[in-house]
Amino acid sequence: MAIVQLRRDTEGRRYYRRRLAAGKTPMEALRALKRRLSDIVYRQMVADAKLVRTGPGGHAGATLQSSAADLNPEIDTSEKSLPGPATPQPRTTLAAAS
Repeated sequence: MAIVQLRRDTEGRRYYRRRLAAGKTPMEALRALKRRLSDIVYRQMVADAKLVRTGPGGHAGATLQSSAADLNPEIDTSEKSLPGPATPQPRTTLAAAS
């Protein structure tokens, strides 16, 4: 995000140049811009979460209880755990390139 901000004439580029003018090195100025952008994104995420009133799962109406499980689950063989570690299989050798 910060690099894209520097490519065009944006508020981010102006902020970066102000940091440089204040005596920061280019890396310090870029770090400051990244921090500023992350703060803006975080504040927006918090505001959006308050607006929607998300639950613990991050979605509106989410609960800690799983709703994916069926009342009468039938376990397929692919869902059962394996009885033990897999046995090693012999490796096939690759043909030499000619």
